[in-house]
Order: sequence, then C-alpha cells, then structure tokens
Amino acid sequence: MNTLKKHTEYLISKDQLLAHWQGHRALTRRVIEVFPEDQLFSFSIGGMRTFAQLVSELLAIAGPGVEGLATDVWRELDEADRSGNEKSRLLALWDQTTTKINQFWPQIPEERFQQKLVAFGQYEDKGYCTLLYFMDNEIHHRGQGYVYLRVLGIEPPAFWER
Repeated sequence: MNTLKKHTEYLISKDQLLAHWQGHRALTRRVIEVFPEDQLFSFSIGGMRTFAQLVSELLAIAGPGVEGLATDVWRELDEADRSGNEKSRLLALWDQTTTKINQFWPQIPEERFQQKLVAFGQYEDKGYCTLLYFMDNEIHHRGQGYVYLRVLGIEPPAFWER
C-alpha cells in the first residue's frame, strides 16, 4: 500500500524559533549582568518600573508560558520578585527559566502554535501569537533596560550580538 506522507514547509522551524528566542534571552541576561546591583533594584525613570521588576515580569511569562504551551495547563500570572534584591539570585532565576524553556519546548505539539488558547487564564490568541508576544515583550523591556543603562553612563551590550 502506498501512503502519502503529509509534508509542510515552514519559513522557520520550531528549533530555529527556539534558537532565535534563546539568542534574545542570552542578550537580556547580559543586560542584567552589566547593570549595577544597587541600580538594578532601585533606578527608574518617569515612574517606570525598575529593571529588576521588568525582569521579574519576563520570568513570570517565559517559563510558565512555555510550560503552558506544552501542557495547555496555565497557572495564574505571578510577577512577584523572588530575587531578594540580589543580582546573583536574579541571574540564577533567569538560568532556571532557560532550563525550563529547554525542558518543555520539545513537548510543545506543532499544532499548538495554530490553536487558539487562553494564556494565563486571560490572554486569548493563537499559540504562535502568544509565543511571539513573550519574545516581543522581552525585547521591549530590554530596550527600557538599555535606556536606563545609557542614563547611568553605562554602555549596554550590542543588541545585534545574540
């Protein structure tokens, strides 16, 4: 019996998409590293959140978000800062999240990217749009970190070095 195998071509593969995101995550990590510890948890401009608070939001989204994409079990979004105002702890949390992303990424069914879902019990969209939001949000907040660093007289990492 001759069976035809369904073949779909993609602009970018699932693994390439993860590598792209992990490149952004590595750059964001370097921004955290270069931030002076005393300013990381206290400096803000115009009433915006500190960079540590922005990073706590990114941590709340990335790991639990990939787990939700993989399992379709979504916990409530929890942006609490668990760093104890220590840069080393914030970086450790970042690294734990990277491990979690790498753990759950292979478990995301390809079809999940085209399915409508409700992330964190409140954000309805297709899976790929939700994932792109995770990335876009990180890039946006990293940009805020770049502004903070420049105001503090610190040269941020080159944005193209991902």
